[in-house]
Amino acid sequence: MTGTAATEADELFDIYKLEVVEIPTNVAVARLDEDDEVYRTQNEKYAAILAEIERANRRLQPVLVGTASIEKSEVLADYLKKNGYKQIDFGNENAMEKLYAAARAGKPAKLFAVLNARFHEQEAYIVAEAGVPGAITIATNMAGRGTDIKLGGSLEMRILHETAGITDEAEKAAKIERIKADVERFRELVLKAEDVVELEPAKGSKPARTEDKPGGLYIIGSERHESRRIDNQLRGRSGRQGDPGRSKFFLSLEDDLMRIFGSDRLDSMLQRLGLKEGEAIIHPWINKALEKAQQKVEARNFDIRKNLLKFDNVQNDQRKVIFDQRIDLMKDDSVAETVADMRHAFVDDVVAKHVPEHAYAEQWDVAGLKEELKRVLDIDLPVDEWAREEGIADEELLARIEKRVDEHMAAKVGQWGPDVMRYVEKTILLQTLDHLWREHLIMLDHLRQVIGLRGYGQRDPLQEYKSEAFNLFETMIAHLREAVTAQLMRVEIVPPEEQQPALPPMEAHKFDPNTGEDELAFATASLVPQSAAADRDPRNPSSWGKVGRNEDCPCGSGKKYKHCHGKYA
Repeated sequence: MTGTAATEADELFDIYKLEVVEIPTNVAVARLDEDDEVYRTQNEKYAAILAEIERANRRLQPVLVGTASIEKSEVLADYLKKNGYKQIDFGNENAMEKLYAAARAGKPAKLFAVLNARFHEQEAYIVAEAGVPGAITIATNMAGRGTDIKLGGSLEMRILHETAGITDEAEKAAKIERIKADVERFRELVLKAEDVVELEPAKGSKPARTEDKPGGLYIIGSERHESRRIDNQLRGRSGRQGDPGRSKFFLSLEDDLMRIFGSDRLDSMLQRLGLKEGEAIIHPWINKALEKAQQKVEARNFDIRKNLLKFDNVQNDQRKVIFDQRIDLMKDDSVAETVADMRHAFVDDVVAKHVPEHAYAEQWDVAGLKEELKRVLDIDLPVDEWAREEGIADEELLARIEKRVDEHMAAKVGQWGPDVMRYVEKTILLQTLDHLWREHLIMLDHLRQVIGLRGYGQRDPLQEYKSEAFNLFETMIAHLREAVTAQLMRVEIVPPEEQQPALPPMEAHKFDPNTGEDELAFATASLVPQSAAADRDPRNPSSWGKVGRNEDCPCGSGKKYKHCHGKYA
């Protein structure tokens, strides 16, 4: 749901089959949309924008200046700085206080705010306060959408910011009442910021002819966008809920949109007609001509998007086929039948390639057939012997090859069991399909980048893309059959290795260089298994094994081993 979709109605219907219905506004729009002013150069245009901002600022009328890009908004900000305006620093919590104070005093503050993607944290706050008397806000056309610009400023936003650190309820309530009074007074000032423009000076008894311009938010566009929808969105920031407002676009022949339609010839013609510096062309016909130019650009962009969509549909049709097949494979408990069909289809293709139909046996490429079967299936079949048999036909040769291949796979099923093989088949099939599909998408992207060159040969690139993409898809399916068959014919299932035997008990030794004694003998003795100590025979030293020097001597004397039998060891 959008208020600016009317200009895109054809595209929405052609692509999405959605009709656009315009719903009337809740309150009649009171905004005055003025004719565009067209200048010869960018400098003249910026000078005119500056003069218009100064006139509005003296009346305390809030101004929102829309630009086509961040770069243009910063150029305009620098232009304002050179002419005595200061940019509001929103790093300061009380950044807007000087603007509020000037509005209370009824004086212009000559302060401006820049709203673009570089200040996205404060975006809602900046645009919500664009309706304060004397506020000047420079914004890219797309910035700040979703936040209403209320005349006098946003009551909710001010309460949120200015009462954030107040804990006392009475003080908070008093602050809120002051903010409400401020906002109400500011709204009255903005509504009264009307302008009277002199159209013709007074001549004798004939009074001057003037025109009243409404107050409210003043929208100034620094250039026309390629899309009318973007311009309409910018205008729509003013005139909210029946509020008064104005909008005007300032253009130059150096703007991007104007350059597309031969602005150089128009510039030379205006110079010959005597257009002076600082003078603008203002006429409703100019507006209509610009809208026609925008319609042409929109139509061109729509054709580009529509053409891209046709290319996308080719890829999308293939994606549907692959994903439907993949979902079916995942749902199936067994893909043995699918794998067998792939295997048979591969064998059929190989035999048809090397053994042409209705050909004599002498014309068969038996060596090539045997070599390819060995390369892919990893089995050595006596194809040459079969081919030498008297009266053998290609159907019989195909049947023998398929039988041997099926027997080879049946042996694997018998060796590892049907459950294991069903799991292996499904895993290999899905992994191979995913891998080949990713490669296929990359190939389609590369094809799409170069298929436009076919146009030089008087061929339709879209039809060429469809044909080439279909061939690539068939090649991928054939490669899938070959890759799955080759992997399953070669697969070897390795059982988990048996558990390694436990390591022997660790022993620690540290010999004293002076005495030669093992200082860690006690630790070593503690690591000796109790069962080994129990098996020692006191009368048979050969059964003692390794005895620690500080252990009790196994002979039962009660002395340490190093002072008993160990003394002679």
